[in-house]
Amino acid sequence: MIDLHTHTFFSDGVLVPAELVRRAAVAGYRALAITDHADQSNIEWLLSKLVGVVDTLGADNNMQVLAGVELTHVSPAKIGDATKMARDNGAELVVVHGETIVEPVAPGTNRAAIEAGVDILSHPGLITAEDVQLAAEKGVCLEITTRKGHSLTNGHVARLATEYGAKLVIDNDAHEPGDLVSLEMARKIAFGAGMTAEQFEQARGNSQALVDRAKG
Repeated sequence: MIDLHTHTFFSDGVLVPAELVRRAAVAGYRALAITDHADQSNIEWLLSKLVGVVDTLGADNNMQVLAGVELTHVSPAKIGDATKMARDNGAELVVVHGETIVEPVAPGTNRAAIEAGVDILSHPGLITAEDVQLAAEKGVCLEITTRKGHSLTNGHVARLATEYGAKLVIDNDAHEPGDLVSLEMARKIAFGAGMTAEQFEQARGNSQALVDRAKG
């Protein structure tokens, strides 16, 4: 299992990075990205805490750990600049908090994230066909999430991704230990979204490709 969307107590998670990684390793995960909520006010601070330690945390637990951010409720007009800021400060993975139907995310966030070329657009809600087409063209991965609430539109996301050839990944959006679902549960959630066994394996491969690119 790979989870490229997790949170620690640096934002609204409950675990320090070391415990999050350790619990994921014991649960059988082989890679993890720490992507705490970020905007221009804390991008530099967050990454200064992670960039120098993620490789050690990974080595200590026989897994790969990435330093990242989840740009959250950033104005669509500023997502491009925030993405560049994150990469300039060492982010190995940039996730944007998409237009989930359970939070008041600004309209246009999905499109701005895709245009900025982020790595993953998380829980993109009722994303439009046009935005899914653009994601396919730019290689931005769309997230199928195991998290309650955000997962309500998984079927919509999976259907459009299949129709237009966009890449999918499956993430937990983990905030606490119980959010680190098993591979079997992730598979069931994917099937519930209408994905096939082949698509599930493709999504896993997409996650691994992001890890390989980051750690290249």
